[in-house]
Amino acid sequence: MSDWIAIGSIHDIPRRGARCVMTPQGKIAVFRTMEDQVFAIDDHCPHKGGPLSQGIVHGASVTCPLHNWVISLETGKALGADEGSVRTIPLKLDGDSILAHLQITAVAAE
Repeated sequence: MSDWIAIGSIHDIPRRGARCVMTPQGKIAVFRTMEDQVFAIDDHCPHKGGPLSQGIVHGASVTCPLHNWVISLETGKALGADEGSVRTIPLKLDGDSILAHLQITAVAAE
């Protein structure tokens, strides 16, 4: 089962910035580009686990603050000669609200 869950407002995230959000699936990093596009990915670089939410956002990419790996916010893949990827989480805007498409685990009734 999956669902769209409100995770905040676009105004909570500065342009070319990020915020971390706790979800039922763990911590994700939500990014806002200069053009007000929003993206969400796991908050760890595939290289050495650096906090991507603390990286520099440029275009639709983020540069890891530890070793300068560049990660596509659209695909989650490392760019250039680097190899690796992180999970991307689909987002959509509903007015100013950011909604994330997350897998929800059903709890069996006892």
